[in-house]
Amino acid sequence: MKNGLAIFVLLAPALVVILVLFAGGLALGFSQSLGFMPIIGAYGFSLHAYLELLRSPGFLPSLLLTIFVSVTATGIAVTLAVITALTLRKHFVGKKLVSFLYQFPLTIPHLVVAVGMMMLVSQSGLLARAAYRVGLIGDSSQFPILVFDNLGIAIILVYVWKEVPFIGLIALAVLQSIGNDYEEQARTLGADSWQTFRHVLLPLIVPGILPGSIIIFAYTFSSFEVPFLLGKSYPAMLSVL
Repeated sequence: MKNGLAIFVLLAPALVVILVLFAGGLALGFSQSLGFMPIIGAYGFSLHAYLELLRSPGFLPSLLLTIFVSVTATGIAVTLAVITALTLRKHFVGKKLVSFLYQFPLTIPHLVVAVGMMMLVSQSGLLARAAYRVGLIGDSSQFPILVFDNLGIAIILVYVWKEVPFIGLIALAVLQSIGNDYEEQARTLGADSWQTFRHVLLPLIVPGILPGSIIIFAYTFSSFEVPFLLGKSYPAMLSVL
């Protein structure tokens, strides 16, 4: 009992900050969105702002696009992160260099990556010029539209490139912490590589990568600079709208 009380006392300052600043800010923002703003003499509650938002012509397309981009980018990033983590846990020649290059995207700001992606995959970008040089396309307009497109492909590519190492390092840390004992026992019992991954490794990895996946989804859902630079004006992602 004393240990529990001591832990609570030690955590109390941090909990107070979180409750007052974070939860308090959310509560204040939500109450103001309902029209409760005593500072200007508004004491009533109303759903008028939300109804107006739902009626606005660009809201639903923007919401659907934002969900699509966020889910797709998160799903691809998590899948590639797990695959690369399974590869990096093995010993091979040049592993240190590969590991360094793997973590390199973490140091690059999203804004810089977005500008680089535009220069790379736009119809006047490096890939289009290379395709024209080797004769794959006869004109830059024949290159697939990946920037300012309806599906936000360039936006997805930016987030995937940035977030794969973020989730991958988490997955790699989990894999290194559990060791090889569970896999060896599964193989002893007759499991093949896919069964070992699906029934042994994946359940052990998921609790570790789930919080990171939620962070990626939330960041992608609310980020502004990347969809502002690489997305269409309509429908725009919610952060731009």
